[in-house]
Amino acid sequence: MKIRNTSIIALILAIAFLFDIQPLDGFYDGVESKPPNVVFILADDLGWRDLSNEGSTFYESPHIDRIANEGMKFTRGYATCQVCSPSRASLMTGKYPARLNITDWIGAAEGTQWKRNTKLLPATYNHQLPAADETLAEAFQAAGYRTFFAGKWHLGGEGSLPTDHGFEFNIGGHHRGSPPGGYFSPYSNPEMESGPKGELLPLRLGRETVKFIEQHKDERFFAYLSFYSVHGPIQTTEKLWKKYRDKASRQGKAPDNRFLIDRTTPVRQVQDNPLYAGMVESMDDAVGMVLSTLDRLDLTDNTIVVFTSDNGGVSAGDGKATSNLPLRGGKGRQWEGGIREPFYIKWPGATTAGQQCDTPVIGTDLYPTLLELAGLPLRPNQHLDGLSLVPLLKGQTLPARPLFWHYPHYGNQGGEPSSIITRGKWKLIYYLEDQRYELYDIDGDISESNNVVDQHPEIQESLSRELKSWIAEMDARQPTVNPNFDLEKQKQEKINIRDKQKPSLERQHSQFLDADFKPPQGWWEETGK
Repeated sequence: MKIRNTSIIALILAIAFLFDIQPLDGFYDGVESKPPNVVFILADDLGWRDLSNEGSTFYESPHIDRIANEGMKFTRGYATCQVCSPSRASLMTGKYPARLNITDWIGAAEGTQWKRNTKLLPATYNHQLPAADETLAEAFQAAGYRTFFAGKWHLGGEGSLPTDHGFEFNIGGHHRGSPPGGYFSPYSNPEMESGPKGELLPLRLGRETVKFIEQHKDERFFAYLSFYSVHGPIQTTEKLWKKYRDKASRQGKAPDNRFLIDRTTPVRQVQDNPLYAGMVESMDDAVGMVLSTLDRLDLTDNTIVVFTSDNGGVSAGDGKATSNLPLRGGKGRQWEGGIREPFYIKWPGATTAGQQCDTPVIGTDLYPTLLELAGLPLRPNQHLDGLSLVPLLKGQTLPARPLFWHYPHYGNQGGEPSSIITRGKWKLIYYLEDQRYELYDIDGDISESNNVVDQHPEIQESLSRELKSWIAEMDARQPTVNPNFDLEKQKQEKINIRDKQKPSLERQHSQFLDADFKPPQGWWEETGK
């Protein structure tokens, strides 16, 4: 007789999980409950502070909050890079970007192609996911899972698409990092047919994921929902713009200055952008579609759900749409605002609802974690830079370890070429332009406002040795001197940022809250939204 109560099976699995009992061969045979499904949800450019469960009082994200509230929230969860392609490659492979030599967003200028006036020429990098690496999707596919990808890929084009790396189905994943044609249909996406005119992209991706789950509900599946949201262009519907425009007005007097120039560029200090808030809500609605489908099909108790983002919020680039405060900086930058992410894992019966963990974890850890949660053999020669987080999910500990970053580029958001190490509460940043250091006590100074390198030379020296040893081990590529750098021109550029760019941004972002605001691209008129 088949067991038809999935909650009983979930309880058995939870007990086995708690006591490290491995299921016997054939354990799942003859029962409806099967090895757990996986739904991996990845946001693009979503900041650590961009969700209501993370402290935002302006954005609304009840469905994503549900994942955090029903699972484990890692309060120091990190992406492996401050821009997208490198961190996405790490999620797929369990390796650091420096080991893969994918250290910038694919398509960025490199070496002598670089035409900006900077002291260094950015390092060269690989432009697609290595075929020799066995991706997370390939590991699940080899175990008999149906594998599905929807949304942003940005890890190569022809020959390196999702279907070349273990995904049986691909909806929308191609070489581009931003949605061609924007967030409203027609999309101009070579890997996805356009929907009805005015259809909203995140909702389309949610519906495609729902369709896949419905079609494969009786099989084991690995679904990877990789939103283009909330990457630029910053677009939403007129209805949502009005909702958040009115909400902003109820918050009181608008600030005189939304931007602060932090070293190289203006950085947003306030969350009141109604267009961006609408994008957060639309993405959250799509997540809600997926979660409610799991509920409706009685799959929730046997589905692992992961939610995270690929880099920090867009406070300094791609529309400068949000603020990551109290974290400093944002996407593309070397401070916590550029790399700290929402980071949640939920599997009912295995994770206790409402758990929080302050152990630092990173994107490379998700590959071995999901394999172990699914009862699949680990692949230590593949996920070299990740640790399974299963002990933390059980309330245990992990061995103390450092985490590393290497970004030998400038990016589009004012970031500076740098390498980083964190160990415990300490974070050391090594700047590649001039070999200077910044040292922060992250526990006591989450905003990285007090560089204590002079007070703790012994810590700086110890972390520096460890960082440089890691860079050598990775054989990490480095930037080179720019022979055309012009110091006087750079001084004038800084004046222009102060006197022209910042005032222009202040005017533009103030206009988003005007009652008669109309998007200059005219998408409301075109879509009827």
